[in-house]
Amino acid sequence: MAANASPRRTVSGGDSPTIFAGVDTHKDTHHVAIVDELGRPITDREFLAVGSGYRRIVEFLHEHGIVEAIGVEGTGSYGAELTRVLTRAGIRVLEVAHANRSERRLRGKSDPLDAWQAALAVAVGKGITTPKQRDGDVESMRVLLAERSSATKARTASINQIHCLLVSAPEDIRKDFRRYNGDKLVSALVRSRPSAGTSPVSMIRASAKRLAQRHQTLTADITQIDRQLSALTSRQNPALMAASGVGPVVAAHLLATIGDNPGRVATKAQFAALCGVAPIPASSGTRQRFRLSRGGDRQANAALHRIVLLRKRHKEARTMAYIARRTAEGLSDRDIVRCLKRHVANEIFALLTDPDVALPNGPRLRQRRQTLGVVLTEAANQLNVPYQRLRRFEIGQRADPALEMTFSTWLDTRSRQHESKQIAA
Repeated sequence: MAANASPRRTVSGGDSPTIFAGVDTHKDTHHVAIVDELGRPITDREFLAVGSGYRRIVEFLHEHGIVEAIGVEGTGSYGAELTRVLTRAGIRVLEVAHANRSERRLRGKSDPLDAWQAALAVAVGKGITTPKQRDGDVESMRVLLAERSSATKARTASINQIHCLLVSAPEDIRKDFRRYNGDKLVSALVRSRPSAGTSPVSMIRASAKRLAQRHQTLTADITQIDRQLSALTSRQNPALMAASGVGPVVAAHLLATIGDNPGRVATKAQFAALCGVAPIPASSGTRQRFRLSRGGDRQANAALHRIVLLRKRHKEARTMAYIARRTAEGLSDRDIVRCLKRHVANEIFALLTDPDVALPNGPRLRQRRQTLGVVLTEAANQLNVPYQRLRRFEIGQRADPALEMTFSTWLDTRSRQHESKQIAA
């Protein structure tokens, strides 16, 4: 510990005091510090970030008393495995923020100091949160979302490079592909047969073909990821998937935000702050005002934004009535969208914390269709009804008793066929 820290205290073999601990995590080592109930340092030690090191950390903690709680920095990165080991050992784990900058300016920075600061934060209950569990379907979604994000960016980069190549290419090349666009352009480039050689024309054709092949490969990867996300989200929270404006990717982002243990977020206000849709007070004196929050999980914020835009585009009844009322009050479109995002966050929080909530008939049948893996277009064709009519019924935009009866009967038939195939397999 630092020279200006309180002197360490030793614990006799017969004592079993209550202690708090903090861990400064790194890729190769973890530094553990222990303090008493008053925040006074007891001891600290460095351990290797390997299986044997994790076991020694648990033994080290029990040697010095009864562990009330331990604060770990980076429970989602360097401290992920340590968090799992400590939880399995029955120790309460809390996530702590990085060391306070003012404390660093006063005391300096080192691994022992950071570990002591984490332990002190747990002892006083400041700057701590319950970490996400990473042992369920939601963790699988998080992994898939990270892969999908990189694949989407790479696919966009490949098609942009193709367009850049063709814009500056000689006319002999441009005329061959001028009539194509989008996926048709990619398919035409994949079918092309560049001639061997090192001339600029040959290199442009060969490079464009390789970029097109990369684009197709990434598209196939994204399609596979979307199928897996759809299966996971439908199994994890079918009520969320049945909500208006929510698809597999949006649902996965919202579930990943709250984690495998949704109980760690206690109120809808906390969830709104976590998603960055809770206005921040910015009042002074007699002036009362709020400012836009730019914190929170930006992916969750973007997911809520997409839900609002989809509900506006499809003219959902509740959304349009709210927009009309707030417009009459003089709010701008941007402010109305921000208000809608907060209302949607409250609705989503209820679905995340109570996935067994009863659904209206339309969304309930939509949930059954998605569970069977039937796309909306196929269902509309099989029922011989207009696509938009079935879509509006599914999202709860309109009641349709006749369609409800027909749709339910058809889904019963598909369900029996699906069960028969599974038995035969």
